[in-house]
Amino acid sequence: MLGLASLTHDEALRDASAAENLATRSSLAARPAHFAPKADRVVHLFMNGGPSHVDTFDYKPLLEKYHGQSMPEGNFRTERLTGGLMKSPFRFRQRGESGLYVSELFEQTSKFIDDMAIIRSMQAEVPNHEPSLMLMNCGDGRLPRPSFGAWVTYGLGTQNQNLPAFVAMCPGGYPIVSTRNWRSAFLPGACQGTYLDTQHSDLEKLIENIRHPSLKLTGQREQLDLTQAFNKKHLELRAHDPKLESRIQSFELAFRMQTEAEDAFDLSREPKHIHDAYGNGTHGNQLLITRRLLERGVRFVQVWSGAGQPWDNHNDLEKLHRKLAADWDRPIAAFLGDLKQRGLLDSTLVLWGGEFGRTPVAERPALNGRDHNHYGFSCWLAGGGVHGGYAHGATDDFGFAATKDIVSVHDLHATMLHLLGLDHERLTYRYAGRDFRLTDVHGKVVRELIA
Repeated sequence: MLGLASLTHDEALRDASAAENLATRSSLAARPAHFAPKADRVVHLFMNGGPSHVDTFDYKPLLEKYHGQSMPEGNFRTERLTGGLMKSPFRFRQRGESGLYVSELFEQTSKFIDDMAIIRSMQAEVPNHEPSLMLMNCGDGRLPRPSFGAWVTYGLGTQNQNLPAFVAMCPGGYPIVSTRNWRSAFLPGACQGTYLDTQHSDLEKLIENIRHPSLKLTGQREQLDLTQAFNKKHLELRAHDPKLESRIQSFELAFRMQTEAEDAFDLSREPKHIHDAYGNGTHGNQLLITRRLLERGVRFVQVWSGAGQPWDNHNDLEKLHRKLAADWDRPIAAFLGDLKQRGLLDSTLVLWGGEFGRTPVAERPALNGRDHNHYGFSCWLAGGGVHGGYAHGATDDFGFAATKDIVSVHDLHATMLHLLGLDHERLTYRYAGRDFRLTDVHGKVVRELIA
């Protein structure tokens, strides 16, 4: 048995480079875009649960005038029982040279309004979290499809083979529908997101098993080379099965992460003034990690508000939205300013938003919260190639439904892919007898959003 081990290990040493090539180049190697990109990487700030657009980025003064009254032209159908119109408890004012209205909830973030394009005419398909999360993340609310981050990783690869191409951070657990939000589905498994529970700051809790309890790196490398040599032959006998290939790649990535993850995730290496800017809260730490990952070539980072659906404020909206926004406002402003100062904002595409918005009418019985609203809501883009200081589209006078220059989730995805240099109609993957794409048979690039 020892002789066999010795023989196969010698073979493994000869095949090690081939095994590593297999593990790194097939799915994760950097690839050219379809055309010159305006952005190289994506950060998705996901306000899961559905933030209220009429309390953040879509000012509706008529809500105060008609507070407590019924909609003049009648209510849209809502998921739960609702009452009269509800004014925003938050003050709005014009910001920046563009003069766009933003509420007091995002006082610090609004300092960068002239770098942001506010989309005020977003529409989803249904007022339910699960399908709306799937639509926003995967382009389909019903069927298992690859996530946006997986598609970007598949299309462009990554610039750093020692870190995941796609990272999803959510403190305290999973959002609704959990890992399906960052899955690869039928794309190569290496394209799926790597989840981090960012309630932890200690590296060994943030990334489980990042350090081997007994073996040094040289011993681990020898052990992995032997395993990968067997795996390479195993894969060849199975017509390069993508699931097996993904598992092989995950072993290789897990080993390589040991050499770079400790540096990337060690926030103690940041100077005091950076910590002071971001604050010492969870979201400040998440965004500081995000910036460090971007600097090291990670392609796509998704940053969640927390487990479950924190922004789903059917009751006590004023108190809860104020707390949620306060946790995010300073870190977002610090993050955008930090990227800008380092010359990274021009090549980083930042998306902020939830899976839908909230109704301008109050939800019964408490009448101090808002129901789900897929008819119209807001999100914003900033950074690489974005038309800054611009508001696109509009909802009606009360903010219930998008009425002007409506942007579907497919349109948003098509536009973001375009900014990354990818044609959403050409970024396809053949599966089950047909070509699939993130936008399916939908989507158009919203040219007005592009600088």
